[in-house]
Amino acid sequence: MERDIGFREKIFTSKEIEYCESKRFKQQHYAARFSAKEAFLKAIGTGWRFGIRFAEIEVLHDDLGKPWINLYGKAKEWCDQEAVTKIHVSLSHLKEIATAVVVIETSLQADK
Repeated sequence: MERDIGFREKIFTSKEIEYCESKRFKQQHYAARFSAKEAFLKAIGTGWRFGIRFAEIEVLHDDLGKPWINLYGKAKEWCDQEAVTKIHVSLSHLKEIATAVVVIETSLQADK
């Protein structure tokens, strides 16, 4: 992130940046959020189609530290259109590894 000026602001929201910058090992927290954003795009099955940007997928935490995803822009529009009712997210990170899992629930019936 130090080599690409503006990368952090293009990928992460101001709330995510504030959270990560408050941590001792901030790179681990950024990496976990990046992983969650990628996992979200894979879970919805569109990848980069429809103009969804990483900064439209925001990873936050509740008061107990449980992560959750907040959506904006085209990401929110897509989820509203597809009747997404719940987004589950799990983050894990160590010194050199970060991973995330995202599961999407919808109210639409699955195709045959």
